[in-house]
Amino acid sequence: MRILILIFCKSTNIRGETCIFAFKQSEIAMTAKEKIDQLRAELHRHNYNYYVLNAPEISDKEFDDMMRELQEMEREHPEYQDENSPTMRVGSDLNKNFTQVTHKYPMLSLGNTYSEGEVSDFYDRTQKALNEDFEICAELKYDGTSISLTYENGKLIRAVTRGDGEKGDDVTDNVKTIRTIPLVLHGDYPQLFEIRGEILMPWEVFEELNREKRGARRTSFR
Repeated sequence: MRILILIFCKSTNIRGETCIFAFKQSEIAMTAKEKIDQLRAELHRHNYNYYVLNAPEISDKEFDDMMRELQEMEREHPEYQDENSPTMRVGSDLNKNFTQVTHKYPMLSLGNTYSEGEVSDFYDRTQKALNEDFEICAELKYDGTSISLTYENGKLIRAVTRGDGEKGDDVTDNVKTIRTIPLVLHGDYPQLFEIRGEILMPWEVFEELNREKRGARRTSFR
């Protein structure tokens, strides 16, 4: 990456005319290592803003574009590998105020793309692995809080967030306040099972929450 610096000067010539011209030009070259370090620092900060502060500063696409750029640069420069790079882990919403629980099976994040070509490549890879044609069914994804619910003998015994994918926060008491989540099951069901989904807040409830926060002179959610 090259940054071009032009320093401009305004002056008056002998005829009294004002002139603006560049009198110095220089270039500063950012090395691959510096760019990688910069991307890592920015992604760490945005991860913290999103998962811990609940106050994102950039869009999901902007974040994904930065992550992809970092991944490409790390592939091109394996000598700068860092186990603590944002590319080495998913974001975490673990909260020290909750008890952490290890997932029986990892809760992995979904892959995404903004390119038709990448979708086509995904189809080709999957077709090759299956050795047969298949159909794709697409639907809108609800972007809420991922949750894992465990039922035993028909009763809700634990609710855990995705966290870092390996372990999450035990939010059982909080989840029990959501009336659409059954505390006791009816009908046929396994003795012990886990079900996963998304917890959503309707816009009108979100707006009401922000009105209450503003009324209490607290920072609103975005």
